[in-house]
Amino acid sequence: MKIEAANPDEYIAKAPEERREVLQKLRKVIQGNLPQGFDERMSYGMVGYVVPHEIYPAGYHCDPKLPLPFVSFANQKNFIGLYHLGIYADPELLTWWTTEYPKHAKYKLDMGKSCIRFKRTTDIPFDLIGELMRKMTAEDWVRLYEKNVKR
Repeated sequence: MKIEAANPDEYIAKAPEERREVLQKLRKVIQGNLPQGFDERMSYGMVGYVVPHEIYPAGYHCDPKLPLPFVSFANQKNFIGLYHLGIYADPELLTWWTTEYPKHAKYKLDMGKSCIRFKRTTDIPFDLIGELMRKMTAEDWVRLYEKNVKR
């Protein structure tokens, strides 16, 4: 479910009414816990948090004109998706997440490589997401990206 929006406020305003409050809370949790060095902007049609060119001039290897993506979230047809590229690139962080998640949610973790799918908006572990956001700085992400992802 793609939402055409110029900025994060517009994105959330255009989301289905029953999901707006949850999306806004997710945004606040991310903003309140993500270390300095990341910028919020629309990225790939989602609300994204990126390492700007001022910090990482090389940009994203797929398109160097774009800043380096890190985290994003989106309203999808059947779920709210949280996309965390650090989980994809850092096996230790992935292990931490998959171990901690069951302690904070009633339902089984549903995720792909970097996508965490929340089908039940009443069972989103916001405190755990906040903790996840604090685990990696922009500098940590750039180092990990250059080591494991960038070719």
